Amino acid sequence: MLLLGWVVGSQLGWIDPFVLPTPGQLGASLWKFVTQGYENHSFLAHVLASLFRTSTGFAIGVLAGVPVGLLMGYFPSVNAVLSPLFAFIRPIPVIAFIPLVILYFGIGEFSKILLISVTAFWYIVLNTANGVRSVPALFVQAAENLGLSRGQLFRHVMLPASMPFIMVGLKTAAALSWAVVVAAELIAAQRGLGHVIMDAGTFFNIPMVYIGIGLIGIIGLGLERALTYMETRLLHWQGK
Repeated sequence: MLLLGWVVGSQLGWIDPFVLPTPGQLGASLWKFVTQGYENHSFLAHVLASLFRTSTGFAIGVLAGVPVGLLMGYFPSVNAVLSPLFAFIRPIPVIAFIPLVILYFGIGEFSKILLISVTAFWYIVLNTANGVRSVPALFVQAAENLGLSRGQLFRHVMLPASMPFIMVGLKTAAALSWAVVVAAELIAAQRGLGHVIMDAGTFFNIPMVYIGIGLIGIIGLGLERALTYMETRLLHWQGK
């Protein structure tokens, strides 16, 4: 119904094409983007640039966040030290850190990946720590009675029991990492969907703004579906 209303409204002139381009305008702009690229870079180059920054930052956030979350959830002293710091930093929008990131690390790829990895890190830590705290004490006592070392306890008990919470954190962090790529590509990016949106908006190329937003939504949906599939494979025991 929304699609039909858009088509009819555009044909009858009820919708200002400067505010919401017609289906024909969007189709023509999308075809030009796919076949000719945008600003001397191909369509694939823009998509892959954003995917590379997002996946790299997300991976770093996961690799750093899961161990820190496990420690915070298991050791009250670690949680007492880190929790107030994280509670202070987490509500600050990542875009507020852009001037400092440019000042300290320049305008290269590292700065963009850093913003994304920090965003993923907070949510991975939060959910992993909650997952560890939700592990029944009986599991821990049984593992200790069986003589498991601290490392074996984390690997064979705490991590598997926390996986449902960790997967929630992964899905949230992946969605936010993909969203943050737009802000990250404000840092002198020459490629990427975020750059396309910002550049097109600057020059009032409204169809390209909508196309960039739509592509981010479609790719984000694909990432979410991939993580959901991974969750069903890893947590096949859940709910049984």
